Amino acid sequence: MVKSAYIHIPFCKSKCHYCSFVSFNELDLKTVYLEALKKEIQYYYEGECLNTLYFGGGTPSILTIADFQKLLLLFNTNDKTEITTELNPESVDYAYFRALYDLGIKRISLGCQTFDDNILKQINRRHNAKQVIEAVRAAQVAGFENISLDFIYGLPNQTIERFLNDLKIAVDIGIQHISLYGLKIEEGCHFYNNLPDNLPDDDEQADMYLGAIELLTKDGFEHYEVSNFSLPNYNSRHNLTYWNNEEYYGFGVAAHGYQNSSRYENQETIEDYINAPYTKKSSKLLTKQEILEEEIFLGLRKMAGIDVAQINLKYGIDFEQKYNDILKKYSNLNLLTKTPKGYAFTPNGVLVSNVILADFIEK
Repeated sequence: MVKSAYIHIPFCKSKCHYCSFVSFNELDLKTVYLEALKKEIQYYYEGECLNTLYFGGGTPSILTIADFQKLLLLFNTNDKTEITTELNPESVDYAYFRALYDLGIKRISLGCQTFDDNILKQINRRHNAKQVIEAVRAAQVAGFENISLDFIYGLPNQTIERFLNDLKIAVDIGIQHISLYGLKIEEGCHFYNNLPDNLPDDDEQADMYLGAIELLTKDGFEHYEVSNFSLPNYNSRHNLTYWNNEEYYGFGVAAHGYQNSSRYENQETIEDYINAPYTKKSSKLLTKQEILEEEIFLGLRKMAGIDVAQINLKYGIDFEQKYNDILKKYSNLNLLTKTPKGYAFTPNGVLVSNVILADFIEK
């Protein structure tokens, strides 16, 4: 039974220079997009009481409070449902936060990226550092006790000292959750054809990541997933749906979902989605081996690692026998470590995780 749902709100007033995600600035299409989104939800959602509901983007704070209310009424939730929305710091204030809170949205994720105003301008963010801090304070006054900030490391002109100072500021203003992402310049973003100067190299990015682990864990944060840190009891339950390889709905343009051993992707352009909200761009029924491989590489993203006994029971295999050579190889290199329940990455293993995970894929 599906117990989680992701809703994609694809609109942005402008595109950040590092962003290759599916987003659009055709704000005049918002009304018809929301109508198509309602049709898709009513067609596919089977009324399960959700454990988690997540509004991502794009920029969900493009939505009015009335828009959020109409969408929330389409779902079966209760006071135990973790409802999260991403927000941009420059577009929210106390009244907006309070109204979201009163609707039952109790977790917010703010796109900060850095507190360095010069870098924020260079990457084409619409806010400055002061606006992030003011947004956090307004949210706290409005009642929010579960606030996450997103940061990027490896930005142009960013040093390890500046990056770690960003994290210190986040800790000092009372954030419960922090997500960290290394800058990746991919096709479709402004930087792809306009490479900025003074980009930290791979070694500098690695030092930033390892420095973040040291700083945040010292300040009481649990490093519970490769990119995510939280104070005790503030793990993102929605994120863990993905890493635990559990089923979830994906609603909206370019959204992905996972149901009945199938992974699907919605239409990629907003026009195609609006015209055919019921039609999937693609759907792939996974083999048992593919599901096992996903269980491994998603599970290894959790710092607790994978549970071997659970995998053996679920897939009818002897995990340590099947993957003996791989486990020995990376354990000897101190990139995998044995845990009471199975195996997990070491901090250095995280840095080369893609190489390790590729070995688990059956050729």
